[in-house]
Amino acid sequence: MNVDEAARVPVVIVGAGPVGVTAALLLARRGVRSVVLERHRDVYPLPRAVANDDEIHRILQAAGVGEEFTAISRPAGGLRLLDARHRVMAEFRRSPHGHHGYPQSSMFDQPELERVLRDALAERPECELRGGVEVTGVGPDTAGPVRVTYRDGDGGEHELWAEAVLGCDGANSLTREAIGGVWEDLRFEEKWTVIDAETTGPVRCWEGVDQVCDPDRPGTFMRVNETRYRWEFRLREGEGQETVRDLIAPWLPPSYDGDFDVVRETQYTFRARVADRWRSGRVFLLGDAAHLTPPFIGQGLCSGLRDAYNLTWKLARVLQQGAPEGLLDTYERERRPHARHVVRLAVAMGWAMTGGQDGAATLRRRALAAACRIPGLTELAGRDLSPPLTAGPLVRRGVRRGLAGTCCPQPWVNVGGRRTRLDEALGDSFAVLTATEPGPSLTALAHGLGVHALPVSHLGDDGTLAAWLRAGRADAVLLRPDRVVLDVVPAGGRDFTSTAAWAALLHTTRSPVLSEQAVDKSLLRSTP
Repeated sequence: MNVDEAARVPVVIVGAGPVGVTAALLLARRGVRSVVLERHRDVYPLPRAVANDDEIHRILQAAGVGEEFTAISRPAGGLRLLDARHRVMAEFRRSPHGHHGYPQSSMFDQPELERVLRDALAERPECELRGGVEVTGVGPDTAGPVRVTYRDGDGGEHELWAEAVLGCDGANSLTREAIGGVWEDLRFEEKWTVIDAETTGPVRCWEGVDQVCDPDRPGTFMRVNETRYRWEFRLREGEGQETVRDLIAPWLPPSYDGDFDVVRETQYTFRARVADRWRSGRVFLLGDAAHLTPPFIGQGLCSGLRDAYNLTWKLARVLQQGAPEGLLDTYERERRPHARHVVRLAVAMGWAMTGGQDGAATLRRRALAAACRIPGLTELAGRDLSPPLTAGPLVRRGVRRGLAGTCCPQPWVNVGGRRTRLDEALGDSFAVLTATEPGPSLTALAHGLGVHALPVSHLGDDGTLAAWLRAGRADAVLLRPDRVVLDVVPAGGRDFTSTAAWAALLHTTRSPVLSEQAVDKSLLRSTP
């Protein structure tokens, strides 16, 4: 076996899909080196994921490709439920200005997103992508350093020794097998055919997603970009294969015989599963290796990118600053219940929109029609699909749920005469935002974390942050690097509610080792 000269690396990432590359970029921005191992030499060229939400756009911003993603995506209007005759049963609008500073829902082509991510990866000296290789083993010792073996295209055997391994290697994950993880089946399995097509023809559509609630032939339809469209249809048991033209006929004029290029036609089995364990020692599961989500609410890729955002700042803090190992325990504790909730929500939406017989469909249409006449219901249903994180060591929630576990909004702010997004102003570390001038204890705590206690009135936003604190009955919040609220100072209080509970997890023994870009990123570092 050939042993690489630089066989020891901080992090090995198995899989260079969107989740793996985003994790590498997030680590690089914190100065952590990684090697990404991928069996394909280039981006897989066919479309797969086509939708994400504003929280995910914010994560891509944190990875350094926010503006690039804006350039290749388009805002989506929301979701419509149609009956079997394509009459609108309900409509759930999505705002072009979401909580996280971007459109609540966006459409995109996954190969384009992957090229954007790969281009950014190529510019980072902390990252190395090794394509055309097959990972053959992880471990057996997962406590670290962890041995990863792989085979290159010439049949040569190689090994790496990593302080941590991130398994972003999909549903058939070798990494999951290596840590002894098995699937928890959430009891949803359906076979669907998926059609991606290019046409300049007069396709009947709107600026969002259509879900056809037909128990005989449920389907989903959306326009991805100016000429790209996606259709998905549930397959009947034992049916013969219908032609693409038969399936998409309701969306095109009967006499249309112009251009229509099928980019991809394939069959998928939509499943709902969550791995029973996401971590063993320093080996972690992310994305489809950890959870499989039916596509009805467009959250499959979103959940994987949330995994990457949640884990990378914690891992960097342990590797770079000597934070305690217990900090890494919070990854699965926070992400697994959240992902399970999203999977169950997707299953529920799938059954509501596609399940049942003719009688149930009639009742459903009547119930939806009546429900949509309730003032504000469709607006409520159109809110964020991502729930708050459950209470834990890094989410200090009291009797009232409040702001802890939720993400702070991201308005445009003005700092030092420069207009920018909030996260760019705050940088990559913790942040303390206050409704008023901070007192000595808050100032001292912020200093201990290496950040400023910053009154939101100094940020020059449009009042969004002050209103958010007021609505949450908080005089101050402690934001984690992933912009989740860790703890609050209740209105009228002086200190955070549970400092003793989380301080030990955030204690570090070394100064951070940051890349030059990470150091320069925050506009507030020089603020007195």
